[in-house]
Amino acid sequence: MTPVAPPPSLLERWFGARDRLLASPRFQRWAAAFPLTRPVAQARARALFDLCAGFVYSQILLACVRLRVCDILFEGPQPLDALAARLALSEAAAARLLDAAVALRLAARRRDGRYAIGDLGAALVGNPGIAAMVEHHALVYADLRDPVALLRGTQGETGLARYWPYAAGGEPAALGAERVADYTALMSASQALVVGEVLDAYPLDRHRCLLDVGGGDGTFLVAAAARAPRLRLLLFDLPAVAARARARFAAAGLADRASAAGGDFHADPLPAGADIASLVRVLHDHDDERALGILHAIRRALPPGGVLLLAEPMAGAPGAGRVGDAYFGFYLLAMGRGRPRTAAEYRELLRRTGFGESRLVATRQPLQTCLIVATVNPA
Repeated sequence: MTPVAPPPSLLERWFGARDRLLASPRFQRWAAAFPLTRPVAQARARALFDLCAGFVYSQILLACVRLRVCDILFEGPQPLDALAARLALSEAAAARLLDAAVALRLAARRRDGRYAIGDLGAALVGNPGIAAMVEHHALVYADLRDPVALLRGTQGETGLARYWPYAAGGEPAALGAERVADYTALMSASQALVVGEVLDAYPLDRHRCLLDVGGGDGTFLVAAAARAPRLRLLLFDLPAVAARARARFAAAGLADRASAAGGDFHADPLPAGADIASLVRVLHDHDDERALGILHAIRRALPPGGVLLLAEPMAGAPGAGRVGDAYFGFYLLAMGRGRPRTAAEYRELLRRTGFGESRLVATRQPLQTCLIVATVNPA
């Protein structure tokens, strides 16, 4: 017998009536004309159009990055003819790009007609990792050209799966230096956006040795070394990546207190001796089974009472907006591995792997990363 659906609740009926009203063109025209509802109607119309125009905005941003528009404007206000010459564009093309940049707050226009840096453009200049991500997104957009095929799994191999070679399975520890170079450089450039957030939220002074799992070329550990001068540093990543980290430690003068071990954290034991470990933007690349395996390996490497710092962009985090579910949801789908998780889901994974107390620690920019601090249960 087919089950009979219960009648809709009063709240559901109210939502249904509201949705039908909002969908009505007649109501939309009235709301746009009535003084009390006009600001709301206009704001929602802009938000909907921004969703439609988002790709165009992102391509304007890409053009500004590739032509170094914000870096040039950061030098000071300049007239259109001088900017056109520096950008190798006609004055008409330069004006079109610069006016678009003004609309997106990457640039600003002075009263005398000169163009200057905008508030978002200045922020872009101060965060070179953003420019690296903007360039990288050309690959993302190609993979998202048919989102329905991507959702149905009929698109075939994606560019992101090739870019992140460890995501394709196989034997990631066998990847050579040339296969890990591009993504390791991107992770290093974008790591600057989150390093300060994690280290400001959790000072490391009381610890003696930090193990960074999946630590790339050592960007996070180099920053941690500056914050805690007595802290010993261990890094674990794929062999070809660990070799890049050793070179970076040597260049930073840290060879006497930092070491990097190579291996596969799905198969090989992690280095022992640390009383605190970090996972910075690692777990969201993996499904639950593999994420549990990584957490089990870390728990085994830490002593009772040891601490884990789990730093990730998290779905549903206050202040994080749409990044978790919308951006990372589809980015990881194109990559072919992993999924966004809420803080509660991460804490449940930690509980299942033998960690005891865990807590969400506030960061200043949850849009970039959220932080969970977990402790290994006493023996």
